Amino acid sequence: MMSSRSNHARLVALEKEMDEAAANFDFERAAALRDEIARWKGEDEGVVGQPPPGQMGLGSNVPVREPPKNWVKPKKPDFMTRNVKPKGGR
Repeated sequence: MMSSRSNHARLVALEKEMDEAAANFDFERAAALRDEIARWKGEDEGVVGQPPPGQMGLGSNVPVREPPKNWVKPKKPDFMTRNVKPKGGR
């Protein structure tokens, strides 16, 4: 078991490495380091991401994305009345 001091040192090193990767525009590496830092901190439980191929569906434990609360679906445009000129009054 690692001590909290070594855990903190590891997190600091990972954060520094993530910052360096982002500064060098290596965003894939920075994102991987961000995820590893979240795992070390124990914050990866509520992360909703892209499910692995073939893993989504009934009986899986993959979280389903939901719209925010109070979100209302926008009204669909009526394609039958679009670009119709009004009659009369030329």
